[in-house]
Amino acid sequence: MLGVLANRTYRHLFLAQVIALVGTGLATVALGLLAYDLAGDRAGAVLGTALAIKMIAYVTVAPIAGAFAEVLPRRAMLVSLDLVRAAVALCLPFVTEIWQVYVLILVLQSASAAFTPAFQATIPDVLPDERDYTRALSLSRLAYDLESLVSPMLAAALLTVISFHSLFAGTVVGFLASAALVVSVVLPRHPSKERRSIYERTTRGLRLYLATPRLRGLLALCLTVSAAGAMVIVNTVVFVQVNLGLSQSDTALALAAFGCGSMVAALSLPRLLDSVADHPVMLLGAAILIAGLLTTAFVSNYATLLAVWLLIGLGYSIVQTPSGRLLRRSAHAEDRPALFAAHFALSHAAWLITYPLAGWLGATIGLSWTAMVLGILAGLGLIAAVRVWRPSDEADIEHSHDDLEENHPHLMEGHHRYGHRHSHAFMIDRLHPDWPREH
Repeated sequence: MLGVLANRTYRHLFLAQVIALVGTGLATVALGLLAYDLAGDRAGAVLGTALAIKMIAYVTVAPIAGAFAEVLPRRAMLVSLDLVRAAVALCLPFVTEIWQVYVLILVLQSASAAFTPAFQATIPDVLPDERDYTRALSLSRLAYDLESLVSPMLAAALLTVISFHSLFAGTVVGFLASAALVVSVVLPRHPSKERRSIYERTTRGLRLYLATPRLRGLLALCLTVSAAGAMVIVNTVVFVQVNLGLSQSDTALALAAFGCGSMVAALSLPRLLDSVADHPVMLLGAAILIAGLLTTAFVSNYATLLAVWLLIGLGYSIVQTPSGRLLRRSAHAEDRPALFAAHFALSHAAWLITYPLAGWLGATIGLSWTAMVLGILAGLGLIAAVRVWRPSDEADIEHSHDDLEENHPHLMEGHHRYGHRHSHAFMIDRLHPDWPREH
């Protein structure tokens, strides 16, 4: 897996991602302490509002940013967004009112909503070979999981010698280092072949995404992922400290079990995906998530909770990691920013549903019934994915692209090329599955 780091451009981009993630993790811890400092026992409400602002920014800003990523120089855009995030982090220690926290979080998360899809869409250009790209996706998943484990521990160590306000300085350094690493490489450019309006560029990714059966299946699986993830993220502290009467360190260990499950899957997937198609692997991951949620309803002790959280982490990564492969093969290079931005927005819309649902149900009907309801919701996501996404990417699936055909014939040429009716790639892949798609 680490062989892809031999590519200098990807190595610098990966390091930029890791450093920025650690900085973001430090900011997350510091933000919680800042909320408590400003709001006292209302800190939970402040953080809940900040989380809602984050998701709204992700859903609304990403498609617009994807439109500009198509025409702006990619490197300059990424560096500018890193500098914006650094500037916001620099301001956070000086806020004195809760509304100021909300404004800064809106700016910070809007910049992240623009940065992340553009960054993700750049990696397939840097690593055009699918085997290398698969390994890069696994490394990226590992980076997110390690951040969730390392950042809280690093923050705890730093807080023994500095105040929580100083943690924001680590965030600033992280974003500045990320910008420097992006500046140090030359990124491929894939300018659009035709001029389009802002509206056309903003909505094209969403329309292409929703017109592609396998991506509609991916969206349905995002509902399954968010249902399970929300149960873990929102209700772990309630399970551990309220229901079981354990400590904060036990809560951290339970979240670490979830992260460990995700890392085990991320380490195992590259070799598995070399020989098994994405479709059955991702559906298996969704089934694991549903089983984990339904089992959660019967958890009565800490050891069982750790085992179930490990299982859910495993399924979480099995579904999440291959998603970039589906996006990569569903559009030409110049269309990837729009498609990645559409996925970013739509997938976070699912979290915008499940986050408050997990919290509200947990507080009103109890955690066992909440797990059952979220398990049913996750099951509906899996059923929808099975219905709209056939076992083969190249299956003959009836769907309409009339508006896209009229406005973007070059786009539809690539769309049909990658696994739909009238697809020549379908015949090649069935007869010669080992041939590269370009044949």
